[in-house]
Amino acid sequence: MTDLSGRLALVTGSVQGIGLAIARALAGAGARIAVHGLADAAQAEAACTALRQAGAPEARFFPGDLRAPDQIAALMAEVAGWGGADILVNNAGIQHTAPLADMPRERWDTILAVNLSAAFHTMQAALPGMAARGYGRVINIASVHGLVASVEKAPYVAAKHPRGRRGFGRCHR
Repeated sequence: MTDLSGRLALVTGSVQGIGLAIARALAGAGARIAVHGLADAAQAEAACTALRQAGAPEARFFPGDLRAPDQIAALMAEVAGWGGADILVNNAGIQHTAPLADMPRERWDTILAVNLSAAFHTMQAALPGMAARGYGRVINIASVHGLVASVEKAPYVAAKHPRGRRGFGRCHR
């Protein structure tokens, strides 16, 4: 991997699972890591400790519920105050399995908010700083379910389809 010393990476949903693995790889390349997720203090500290052990010169936890645009704005402002994301990985995702006819409307809205709209909000906040610094990378995590539909996962499939996410994050100076 490229040397990322001096770069700050924000990985949404990075206190566990795929997000933590992505953050570990970026930490191993020398990036400072802005850890994000819905976690208690012990989970947040465990993730930060693991990332420092993996090579991150600094790892700091930033809370924020990606269902709420105001909380995303606060998250992005806090990260900007820490230097601004040079690398943004929109990894956080949720799903709910139910037949479409039985899918609660609020669950549909929540899945689209976290899996799709949050990527828009984080990029809209991060891209101006990336352009001003002359460097930026945005990685939006999709899913195989966006290519091969999965029974009873309609909102997840819709939000994770790569065509809906293509073009997000292009940063022109």
